[in-house]
Amino acid sequence: MKIKDNWKSKTLESLEKKIWPSLDPEESTYLIRTCSSLRKKPLQDFTTEDLRIMIGQNIGLKYLIPIAIETLESNILAEGDYFEGDLLQNVLKSDKRYWELEKENRQKICKIFDFNKKVLQEFDTTKDIRKDIFDAFHNFKLTE
Repeated sequence: MKIKDNWKSKTLESLEKKIWPSLDPEESTYLIRTCSSLRKKPLQDFTTEDLRIMIGQNIGLKYLIPIAIETLESNILAEGDYFEGDLLQNVLKSDKRYWELEKENRQKICKIFDFNKKVLQEFDTTKDIRKDIFDAFHNFKLTE
């Protein structure tokens, strides 16, 4: 996928040329309001938590996965609001159709994971979280 210069200064709405309808705050959930709000935020201002939320909802993957890859290259255990590695976990569990089309990004994630396997095996977390991350990677690799 080729993305134009300065794309990170734009919002998902402007990049996708799609504006979501206005929400009734009383009739929408926190998650829906948050995702709607994040679509209006410049990508360069996204936090790890913002990435975790949107990727977890499979929103804007074309633009957000490359940012997540940069984040994970710097810190495989980058965390949003839940636990170390929660961004990685959401990336690994994101829409398989995206990964079938974006093989180069898929290879990058595999290399990042393999390079950091020892860190992932030894970081201080619960057995369930560690198992879930490794299971997610195993399933991610099955989409080849």
